[in-house]
Amino acid sequence: MDGLSPAISVIVPVYKVERWLPRCLDSLLAQTCGDWEAICVDDGSPDGSRAILDTYAARDARFRVIHKANEGVSVARNVALEQARGEFLLFVDSDDFIHPQLMEICLFLARRDESDLVAFTYDRKYRTKLTVRHFLGLKEKDAVDYPRYDLSTLETKTTVNIFRYATERKEVVPHPRDKNPIDKRWTIKHCQPWRCLYRAERIRDILFIDGIIYEDFPWWSRVMLATRKTTILNLPLYYYYPNSESDVHSASLDSIENFKKAIYGVEGAMTKYGSAAQYDAWYRNFRLPFEEKLRKAQKKSGKL
Repeated sequence: MDGLSPAISVIVPVYKVERWLPRCLDSLLAQTCGDWEAICVDDGSPDGSRAILDTYAARDARFRVIHKANEGVSVARNVALEQARGEFLLFVDSDDFIHPQLMEICLFLARRDESDLVAFTYDRKYRTKLTVRHFLGLKEKDAVDYPRYDLSTLETKTTVNIFRYATERKEVVPHPRDKNPIDKRWTIKHCQPWRCLYRAERIRDILFIDGIIYEDFPWWSRVMLATRKTTILNLPLYYYYPNSESDVHSASLDSIENFKKAIYGVEGAMTKYGSAAQYDAWYRNFRLPFEEKLRKAQKKSGKL
């Protein structure tokens, strides 16, 4: 690094989130690690998000704002990847927010273990509480009691075989000859970009496929191929907001074609660059679950 580059580049795609955006950006300002930049890509947002971003950028130079025409979240993330200067990358969706120690903890572990990827989880209790409040017609409460973590006592799992621990299912389906079952504590569930800290040099050139909704799946598959060493941290450091207005939640299921593009968009890379064992694990724990989703979508639409 050149001394001017931050330790972490945070990629924040922004579209129609004026209600939640300040909470997201405030969670970056609250970080116990201050060595970061946030690349916030305003994807042609028609609401007040643009003005909110400009206000934060004027207040703190670590916020770098890019205004562009609306082209979707994949293009927004790809634009940010091209601009990122950090040693590590972190993705945060603009309607979500993060634990104050997320950067501190993940940066510490990445450097301690010389890992390319540090995987954490999200606070499932927060989402459940919100769902209950919505059901009861109660107002949301933004306040969260953040636990304080001691870096010297963190429990982690380090592996050079991320394929053995990652899955789109509720738990890893092991190979029939695998005699050592996976401890559920160390399962890396699902493929959202925001659930990990990434070493930039390993994934900077892995771009998101434009024009599909389920862009996470092919992107994450390529990330796994590029990852040499992983640290798994079973801590809820991310606060996911179940926004019904987001792209995935509002998508109509002519998204069958999106499923197909997501599944088959990465097939060539897996067969070309993955070992037989990696392909087998990917097929069992990622491709098959996505194909199951495709069949359900087709059946629901009457196209099966």
